[in-house]
Amino acid sequence: MSAYNPAMVSMRRQRSQELSRALAELKNSEKKLRQVIDTIPTLAWCMLPDGSIEFLNKRWHEYTELSPEESCGSGWQVAIHPEDRDQLLEKCKRQLTSGEPGEMEARLRRHDGVFHWFLMRVEPLRDETGKIVRWYGTCTDIETLKQTEAKLREDERELRRITDLIPQTIVVQDPSGTPIYANQATLDYTGLSEEDVMAPHFRERIFHPDDLERLREQRTAALRRGLPFEIEQRARRNDGQYRWFLIRYNPFSSDQGQVTRWYATGTDIDERVRAEERTRNENLALREQIDRDSMFEDIVGSSEVLRKVLRQITKLASSDSTVLILGETGTGKELIARSIHKRSNRADRAFIGVNCAAIPQSLIASELFGHEKGAFTGATQRRLGRFESANGGTIFLDEVGDLPPEIQVALLRVLQEREIERVGSNKAIPIDVRVIAATHRDLNTLVTEGKFREDLLYRLNVVPIDVPPLRERIADVPLLFEYFIDRFSKKAGKKFRTLDKKSLGLLQAYNWPGNIRELQNVIERAVILCEGETFSVDETWLRRELPVARIRPSTLNRVLARQEKEMIEAALTESDGQVSGPSGAATKLGLPARTLDSKIKRFKINKYRFKVPRAS
Repeated sequence: MSAYNPAMVSMRRQRSQELSRALAELKNSEKKLRQVIDTIPTLAWCMLPDGSIEFLNKRWHEYTELSPEESCGSGWQVAIHPEDRDQLLEKCKRQLTSGEPGEMEARLRRHDGVFHWFLMRVEPLRDETGKIVRWYGTCTDIETLKQTEAKLREDERELRRITDLIPQTIVVQDPSGTPIYANQATLDYTGLSEEDVMAPHFRERIFHPDDLERLREQRTAALRRGLPFEIEQRARRNDGQYRWFLIRYNPFSSDQGQVTRWYATGTDIDERVRAEERTRNENLALREQIDRDSMFEDIVGSSEVLRKVLRQITKLASSDSTVLILGETGTGKELIARSIHKRSNRADRAFIGVNCAAIPQSLIASELFGHEKGAFTGATQRRLGRFESANGGTIFLDEVGDLPPEIQVALLRVLQEREIERVGSNKAIPIDVRVIAATHRDLNTLVTEGKFREDLLYRLNVVPIDVPPLRERIADVPLLFEYFIDRFSKKAGKKFRTLDKKSLGLLQAYNWPGNIRELQNVIERAVILCEGETFSVDETWLRRELPVARIRPSTLNRVLARQEKEMIEAALTESDGQVSGPSGAATKLGLPARTLDSKIKRFKINKYRFKVPRAS
């Protein structure tokens, strides 16, 4: 037996007393804590780590009228709505397992049997080692908030039912522009579900890539300003076809003036846009034709050779056959082409004229067939070519003999397959266009020289028309003489009472190497320069052939070159230094603009010195 140790006994007694005091203090502290919890104006409780309720505050008992004995353990669960109980217990279990603070919602029965929604928040209490020794929680009545939310949801459902009946696409977006709702018209048009509309990159699936890039910055800036705005872009239909839409954005702001929603409404304007595009193309062609000082507005003359041509026009106009018009420069080949179009079944559609010799070779493919955005440097957007603009109508290819080889191949395909491809695309576009071509060159000679495709010549030369030069229809000169005098007199605001018969004789005796265009220019010049009421033509304006037999070839060449230079300078003087265009020197001389440019360079003529300074 061990010896009695008074010191050890005293130490044990002291420790026991300290433990008793600590327990008393803890109980006293817990009592005070419970008093505090009973006093706070909310439902509060304490739960042990195993999930059993240790303590519910006075407010909880008053609210439920359950006694502490009825509420202890798991008895508190009877106050929870039966539909919420299992879900709440499952959440509590997960909360106890995670050991993290959390919150949950459930309906709690009041003492009068009425259930209210409560938000329950829990926080763990840990000891010095970090072990959870208690869970403390509070219950906050959120019934009013729930009712408000339910009312808002019902209002939203009602609003959705209304917007679903509107035959216009509507997308509701948050302040950043992210979709949060789309009406039924939007879903029907796109073929997407509402979840698809809410998904990231929704716009990439719906809108045309070119429009997304073009409008991205504009849309972002407009959303930032918070003011109503509208944009036009193409939206893809459920069959894959893109159609133009006018999309109007209207903001909805809070009482504090902050944008809380954007309402985007889309209106289908595809027919309007396409009609505008057709009108724009047709107006462009019309303006080009009006601006170009055409040779004459109607066919004038009664000679037999001209009547033969008119009979041909009457016979072939109603067909869709390709026509090749042959004739010297200035004989009126485009007028013949227009006459064919006006008498055809396509008369109510566009007539598009293209001077193949006047377009740079690097641009002629784009001009004829159009191009896609980015097809080459400077192609900032898609552009329709002349063939698409003439769809349903007639295209007139003047000076077709000047087409480069690669364009001849493309034109052959158009004639064979009736389809084109825009520059920068490999997609075939079907077209319905009647082709009328014209040239002053000998295409058979060009074929022999390897400059023109023989198979293309066969395709173009289905119905040839030979337009006679003016020297073969001198009988028409008096009619043309009167016609042009009347036309240009009205334009100049002049009136001639008498006509110089000598002038008419000069015109009838002249060989007209420039044909009707030269006659037109001579009479226009006379109308401008004549003073008084008598119309006359200066004999020096008519080019005369020199007696070759009396002049040596070298001398003749110099004389002809000097005379040609003088004529060019005179034309540049009259046209204010302008080479191309309706009133340009090339038109006055009856030459292609490119040919005249070459001659100006050869003769070293400074065309800029003919420009008249404009008053600033």
